[in-house]
Amino acid sequence: MNKTVEVLPDQPALVTRALELILSKLETAIEQRGRFTIALSGGSTPKPLYEAIANQKLPWDKIHIFWGDERYVAADHPDSNELMARRAWLDRVDIPAANIHPVPTLEANPELAAAKYEQQLKEFFNSSGVEFPWLDVVLLGMGDDAHTASLFPHTEALKVSDRLVTVGNKDANPRITFTYPFINSARSVIFVVAGANKRPALAQVFAPVADDFTYPSRLIQPQGELWWLLDAAAGLELQH
Repeated sequence: MNKTVEVLPDQPALVTRALELILSKLETAIEQRGRFTIALSGGSTPKPLYEAIANQKLPWDKIHIFWGDERYVAADHPDSNELMARRAWLDRVDIPAANIHPVPTLEANPELAAAKYEQQLKEFFNSSGVEFPWLDVVLLGMGDDAHTASLFPHTEALKVSDRLVTVGNKDANPRITFTYPFINSARSVIFVVAGANKRPALAQVFAPVADDFTYPSRLIQPQGELWWLLDAAAGLELQH
């Protein structure tokens, strides 16, 4: 694993650097493999990043969009990660509908939805099931409890290591989430984290020794590159 930590002066600089990094990965992927695959994160931090991507002139037909996690709500629900990404980015560009791969959230139950999304991923990547597919980029945020995607502290989702997708749980509300081993199979994992409220969790995530099940972001140790992009408020104590 190749780990890089960058502390940017403020949130606009954080967005600019994240955009720069994603565009670089996109260019390389299309050059080498003819397409770019990215899994998006939810929350408020990536919204300006998605708006910035929407302003780029890109080969949209070669870009495929997935989601690392999703709340178990309809796609038009205000809490939907898909809805946020569509409004900020996807509805504003000429990307083919077939290149957008949202999490199914209208199944009979969350377990069925997780299985269905896993099957879609396997079919897209033509995966035999022996090895996990490689996404080019998985974009992640981190909560002040050190959760990432919908991998929350001390939940069953953290124990799932033989699947791509599972059911996460937040205050008894189910969510669909990538498993940590699937995230770890990515070529690049990019955390984008802002705010002073994240400092205590970051201290534990970066500590030499701490409990992975209490601080789930510690489980993200990809086979490819790991990028931590932090604003100054979040990364104050990590600056060297």
